Amino acid sequence: MTIHYNKTELKEVRRYLRQNQTYCEKIIWMYLKNRKLLYKKFRRQYSIDYFVIDFYCPELKLAIEIDGEIHDLDEQKTKDKHRQEYIEAYGVKFLRLKNEEILGNPNKAFLKIENEIKKLIRPHP
Repeated sequence: MTIHYNKTELKEVRRYLRQNQTYCEKIIWMYLKNRKLLYKKFRRQYSIDYFVIDFYCPELKLAIEIDGEIHDLDEQKTKDKHRQEYIEAYGVKFLRLKNEEILGNPNKAFLKIENEIKKLIRPHP
């Protein structure tokens, strides 16, 4: 499984990112950690090949990305699009949340995550 997931070469990068979380990442992590959300295990700063995902649920193959202002730049949007397409090729579903969503109404952001998980648990025909 380590061929593509959590490569040892990125261990220090992942550790650094965990130790230097953004404020919005901290808010989301408080909600996701210790199976608080629908008993699903989330990992933070998880890597697939050479890309690090903010939060990842291996059971559901769900990635949650927290996008700050930098992600509004055209160049970054292009990079994000290619990165997301690459990771989705592994069957990973993406949910993106903007900092403004989390800071403006965290409960609404949490509900968005919960609804996405419910869709993946019980897919509609």
